[in-house]
Amino acid sequence: MRSTLAYTSARILLFVAATGVLYLVGARGLLLLALALLVSGIVSFVVLSRQRDAMSAAFTGRIHGFRGRLDAGTRAEDGDGTHERI
Repeated sequence: MRSTLAYTSARILLFVAATGVLYLVGARGLLLLALALLVSGIVSFVVLSRQRDAMSAAFTGRIHGFRGRLDAGTRAEDGDGTHERI
């Protein structure tokens, strides 16, 4: 959760910074937002790769843990012998 919050905060900060710089350059309106999205996306792809990898690893770990608990529950249900076949 912490890595997701850090990555998301950094993305928002990059977007705000790009918007500010582009506003000072003279972009306005929808063009400003579109260019800010594009610029902040490109910059974050390069600059935030470590944070993105950490967030991805944390998310993958949570998914594997959840799947492990599901599998353990399924094995426990299947192994108790109370299921009747029709």
